[in-house]
Amino acid sequence: MELLLDWYAGAARDLPWRAPGTDAWAVLVCEVMSQQTPVARVVPRWLAWLQRWPTPTALADAPAGDAVRMWDRLGYPRRALRLHEAATVVRDRHDGVVPGTYAQLLGLPGVGPYTAAATAAFAFGERVVVLDVNIRRVLARVHEAVDARPGAPRGAETARALALLPSDAARSVRWNAAVMELGATVCTARSPRCGACPLQARCAWAAATAVAERAGTDAPGPTGGPGAPARRTRTTRPQAWVGTDRYVRGRLLAVLRADPGTVPAARLEAEWDEPVQTRRCLQSLLTDGLVQATPGGYRLPD
Repeated sequence: MELLLDWYAGAARDLPWRAPGTDAWAVLVCEVMSQQTPVARVVPRWLAWLQRWPTPTALADAPAGDAVRMWDRLGYPRRALRLHEAATVVRDRHDGVVPGTYAQLLGLPGVGPYTAAATAAFAFGERVVVLDVNIRRVLARVHEAVDARPGAPRGAETARALALLPSDAARSVRWNAAVMELGATVCTARSPRCGACPLQARCAWAAATAVAERAGTDAPGPTGGPGAPARRTRTTRPQAWVGTDRYVRGRLLAVLRADPGTVPAARLEAEWDEPVQTRRCLQSLLTDGLVQATPGGYRLPD
């Protein structure tokens, strides 16, 4: 543990939300924005967001459509609506103050176990395991020489992490941050840099990889093999981005963001040359609450 914490003290990235004095609202915004989104894209949007809405009440008092517009192209724009809903609950039920425990945070709209744990730990110093994809990957590799299973964490994963979590609350927060940082920068999904890892000497993945390299074998496949880490390989080509429903939804939202008023239906229908797909994507935006229908066309929500 000391090796890991010492490494983190010197290797932690200088991220703005790690600055002393960062409040719970700023941490919550960061955690929502960072879901499935690279840090480099989050930083400028996070800074701009907090400059405009430095408190939950400031956001709650603004139209939900302003949150969607400010989200811009950060991706998964429903997160903007959920953040607006959470801010409204904080304003109306918690006197404008982000609640300070994991259990209370879980009661906010759009706040799941990971976001609640991360906010409880990094904003309030609560001793709680923050099981993001990076921590799950590091622990699975170090202890089992495998990648973490996809989907939600299993009970065994949570139990193992809790057993490793320092009993002291302050050290537990640093442990969460350190393991997360290790997974994000060294023990990455595709190209782990084992030689730079402070846990290399005690890592089952690194040991199995070394055995495979000495034996001159190829990189192991999805099920691994004796003495080799069980890596999962992609068996299908990733879907092209242009032309997907997410792409079309993004184009439609971009048109709506650029216009503070109502956009005629014909303008949206002309944005993409597949009428059936365009209508389907527009309907999905309406269903998600990201768009409102008006007598003259469509607009972002009030």
